[in-house]
Amino acid sequence: MLAVVYAFEKFRSYLIMNKSIVYTDHSALKYLFAKKDAKARLLRWILLLQEFDFKVIDTRGAKNYAADHLSRLENTYENVFDPKEINEAFLLETLSKIARNDPSTPWYADLANYHAGNFIIK
Repeated sequence: MLAVVYAFEKFRSYLIMNKSIVYTDHSALKYLFAKKDAKARLLRWILLLQEFDFKVIDTRGAKNYAADHLSRLENTYENVFDPKEINEAFLLETLSKIARNDPSTPWYADLANYHAGNFIIK
């Protein structure tokens, strides 16, 4: 259930005005909104999920072929790539640099000029 809450929170801007279908083997998620007395964390999740228009479809474990296949898939490239951290602050840092006319971001001006008028200042 935490995965569903995390996904809706993470992709909020894409899901907020759209209808969604959640396929899950967690059948209790269907009855989450009918629960009258719940712990504080569960109530926070309910409040967050109430903003979205979604339908929960219960998929039994044996019929959930996609998740079953992905869990059994062998990873032949396990040690090929170095793990990278997701830098969620990149966008804000970049916008801050652009706002200050930082010389390390001239590529952004070229990109903006090209998209605005199909030209690049050299």
